[in-house]
Amino acid sequence: MEIEEAIKRAKANDQKAFNYLLDTFWDDIYGFQLKRTENENDAEDITIQTFSKAFDKIETFDENYKFKTWLTTISKNIHIDLLRKEKHSISQVISKDNREVLQILDESPSPEDKLITEQHLAKLLRDIKKLKPHYQEVINLRYFQELSYKEISKELKEPINNVKVKLLRAKKLLAEIIRDK
Repeated sequence: MEIEEAIKRAKANDQKAFNYLLDTFWDDIYGFQLKRTENENDAEDITIQTFSKAFDKIETFDENYKFKTWLTTISKNIHIDLLRKEKHSISQVISKDNREVLQILDESPSPEDKLITEQHLAKLLRDIKKLKPHYQEVINLRYFQELSYKEISKELKEPINNVKVKLLRAKKLLAEIIRDK
């Protein structure tokens, strides 16, 4: 399948075309983010977000440009957004006696925060149960058992790219369930 053909079919919501595009460009985008973040988990998460966003917005892709360039731009923007969020939430610099003092925010959860988190977790678990069993399983393995893609691949006896796509799809479906409430 040619890339142009895959893009046309993806715009028509063809799952095989999405898989083809993911397989074709995964290493490029992951490698790009690995160089930027120097962290495998962050690179992986940003890459997943990149494909998720790209596939959600595939109809906006302009064929006058290269698909890889479009994905790379999306990926770069996601990383920049994450860095901005980190910068605002982690610390603030305060000047005191001509010395720089780093004030770290206390992020330990209060009893109220813990209660809210437990309630949100219970709702999330109910929402996860609305997914098809194979999507429940992949979410459980990745986020509750914290297995790597490689470990999930072995557990499910499926290729890593299938696991990535299945997880991407599961997260998208779960987001729709949560949004539709």
